[in-house]
Amino acid sequence: MMDPVRNPFAPGAGQRPPELAGRDRELAAFDVVLERVARGRPERSLVLTGLRGVGKTVLLGELRSMAMRRGWGAGKVEARPDGGLRRPLSAALHRAVRDLALRHRAPDRVDEVLGVLKAFALRATPRDALLRDRWQPGIDAPTVTGRADSGDIEIDLMELFTAVAELAADVGTGVALLIDEMQDVAPDDVSALCAACHELSQSGAPLVVVGAGLPHLPAVLSASKSYSERLFRYLRIDRLDRADADRAVVAPIERENAAITPDALDTLFETSGGYPYFVQAYGKAAWDAAPRSPIGIIDVQVAAPEAETELAVGFFGSRFERATPAEREYLQSMAELTGGRDEPVGTTQVAEVLGRRASSLSPARDSLLKKGLVYSAERGQIAFTVPHFGRFLLGRLVG
Repeated sequence: MMDPVRNPFAPGAGQRPPELAGRDRELAAFDVVLERVARGRPERSLVLTGLRGVGKTVLLGELRSMAMRRGWGAGKVEARPDGGLRRPLSAALHRAVRDLALRHRAPDRVDEVLGVLKAFALRATPRDALLRDRWQPGIDAPTVTGRADSGDIEIDLMELFTAVAELAADVGTGVALLIDEMQDVAPDDVSALCAACHELSQSGAPLVVVGAGLPHLPAVLSASKSYSERLFRYLRIDRLDRADADRAVVAPIERENAAITPDALDTLFETSGGYPYFVQAYGKAAWDAAPRSPIGIIDVQVAAPEAETELAVGFFGSRFERATPAEREYLQSMAELTGGRDEPVGTTQVAEVLGRRASSLSPARDSLLKKGLVYSAERGQIAFTVPHFGRFLLGRLVG
């Protein structure tokens, strides 16, 4: 029996796989950004887009590590649709400033920036902090008034970014602010972020924003500021090709002095579709099912139902349970129209399948968009944000 303790695969939300395959292009792009900013050259911030399960959160973590290895300050935010940006962003930049403080020789200068950050955080609206009067940002420095505390998020964010960037310039490094689920940032906050990034790019300040979100994120940014199309460098994160998917499986197995047969790799790629999260899920199940090395095609086939059951509960099911009956009906119709494939369908087609007018389905569709279960691929088109979700829904119908 293969030792389950030595199983190298790691399916989990945002958990780094044992072999980060197929992301060399994105890592190289960020390395160029870091180097150009370090030399005082203007550079665009980055935006990563893709479906759920392609590894955007993992990649953000890797980019953060790259920045920190160069001595940068780095902080990460996960946006939420029902929350403002001030509190989480102030916490992320607090972490980044603390990183910079380790290298800075003027404690008073660090405290000044922390005071500006504290002033920014304390302007949180009730949407950000229901207990605003009792909430404190945990910043051990006197509040600095007159900067980043006007209450206008666009003005305040520009002033805060400038203060933090100047602190980084003092020690010859920079700051990386990473924002996950960026499509959930409120419209006013998105506008402020774009304006602040525009100001930074013009001044050459050493602060870069790296956002990650669903495929419609570029449209969200463009609707906020027309110049956002030129403000960011957009990188689409997709499923792994065959060579990279094989490397994601073979490399960790070989590090455990085990092996997998070519036909088992064929089957694993076919079942996973090359999506990194699924590669990890099926790889883990195949290792546990194999009686010995090498892992063979029968092991992958035997393990597939176990992996699919786990995905049905933790990856698909948890999302499906968030939908109302009307929303589930909409999702099921999408699955029927696509035949379970990962492709967009027309909103009028969904209405026809349900025998309804498209306008009467707008509330269900809009709610699904807000919940992040679907996205508008283009005008009049809708698609699942989760790969293989249609296949999962068809399986429920058959079951």
